[in-house]
Amino acid sequence: MRDRISVVLAEDSLLVRDSVVRALSTDPDVTVVGVAEDYDAAVALVAEHSPTIVLTDIRMPPTSTDEGIRLARWMRTAHPHIGVIVLSNYADPGYAAGLLERGTAGRGYLLKERVARFEELHDAVRQVADGGTVLDPLVVEALLAQPRSVQMLSRLTAREREVLSELATGFSNRTVAQRLVLSQRAVEKHINSIFAKLELTVDDSVDRRVKAVLMFLGDDGSP
Repeated sequence: MRDRISVVLAEDSLLVRDSVVRALSTDPDVTVVGVAEDYDAAVALVAEHSPTIVLTDIRMPPTSTDEGIRLARWMRTAHPHIGVIVLSNYADPGYAAGLLERGTAGRGYLLKERVARFEELHDAVRQVADGGTVLDPLVVEALLAQPRSVQMLSRLTAREREVLSELATGFSNRTVAQRLVLSQRAVEKHINSIFAKLELTVDDSVDRRVKAVLMFLGDDGSP
């Protein structure tokens, strides 16, 4: 029997809040322990309940710009064990990159339309609770809109794909080196080779490490 999943929901729209709570209530393993309407209230609820996951709107008071992304960044440092799923109306590559820039483990980005699909929402919550990464298919599509992505992944060697797979779990270079029994310098060389083969330049609008991981996550594994 798996542990129960506790959720703090941060969303300023009453309609969306009710929809998410109703959707999650159909999963007997999930409990919503707190609901916030703005950034400060969300921070307070996280401190009070230490939930398994935070589901947060990407835009909410006080500025209604990128509070959800800022909340995820703060939690990566202050509460690294808590997962975050960002809910958005927008398949925006910049927001997705911001969510994942400090690691992909325990992070998700879903469009709000998925809330009505209870099973998809449940699956996303469980995957992020287990330390995985969930990206809405439309978000992946936007991130990989550049026509080069799938073809470029085939350029990677088996070892480079192995390194990229480890990066996709959110591990640091040092941890990847330990897990693959490589030197950290060797891992860095592999990563630089990955960047070169995927043609990810230093002036990319999306961080190169994040973009490479997102390419991998969006790949269907076919040769």
